Amino acid sequence: MIVGGNITGITHFILLGFSDFPRILPVLFVIFLLIYIMTVTWNLCLIILIRMDSHLHTPMYFFLSHLSFIDICYVTSTAPNMLFSFFQEQQTINFVGCMAQFFIFSTIGLSDSCLLTAMAYDRYAAICKPLLYSSIMSPTLCIWMALGAYMAGLFASFSLLGALLQLHFCGPKVINHFFCDMPQLLNLSCTDTFFVKVILAILTVTYGIANAVIIMLSYGYIVISIMKITSAKGRSKAFNTCASHVTIVSLFYTSVIYVYLSSSSGGSSSLDRFASVFYNVFIPMLNPVIYSLRNREIKDAMMRLKKRRGHC
Repeated sequence: MIVGGNITGITHFILLGFSDFPRILPVLFVIFLLIYIMTVTWNLCLIILIRMDSHLHTPMYFFLSHLSFIDICYVTSTAPNMLFSFFQEQQTINFVGCMAQFFIFSTIGLSDSCLLTAMAYDRYAAICKPLLYSSIMSPTLCIWMALGAYMAGLFASFSLLGALLQLHFCGPKVINHFFCDMPQLLNLSCTDTFFVKVILAILTVTYGIANAVIIMLSYGYIVISIMKITSAKGRSKAFNTCASHVTIVSLFYTSVIYVYLSSSSGGSSSLDRFASVFYNVFIPMLNPVIYSLRNREIKDAMMRLKKRRGHC
């Protein structure tokens, strides 16, 4: 098989998944299946609710609906394949399938990071520039910001995939993970991975650190603006509009940083795999719950929908 000008001796990889926990595999399957079903259902319901209720046709909920769409794609990129592996003695994935899975997963993950940054800017405009908010966050700008998040993720993933396809894989072919991820693939390469690591470092700084800095700066200005509000009720309301986004950003970045720092050597311990499940499967399920529990407008929209439809 010829890829990127190099001949690779591997046509498929073996994903170990959670095969080192044979006694609890049925329990893990049920848990992961329920989480996957709830993730897709809750995020889809949130998208439908935002589309149906005119009160939620604002920039904040526009971005939230895209976040829910990304969460559905995010969990679907790995969870179905992981669930299917519970019924196989040895899960294999062909080379093309492995590269495709990595490309889709990385595109969605990087787009997620960019979208969270766009949502932080939206909160900054709403709290720090309330009188100009409508003109700043125009529908055209919102569409371009969302489109920019997707295109940025796509561009970065193409760059990573192009670099990855230049590597030569000749064995071993066992990936101690439940999906094809960059650290494990680099560990299996028979050739020098310096160029790929340079590309990865550049994209990490550009997307990870830059987005994190923009988010922190946005919330720095937000905190300063909130502290200037004399009313305790006003400060509380302002904090509540940001609490959900701050929680989601904290969960996302904390889990991603832990996973990729702990697996920088290319290995994957059991704890690393469960941490990957947390940010890949569990966080997308939590996102709509966090926004629904802490958001009065979404609760009101659900009540209005219940009254119109006669059911929730």
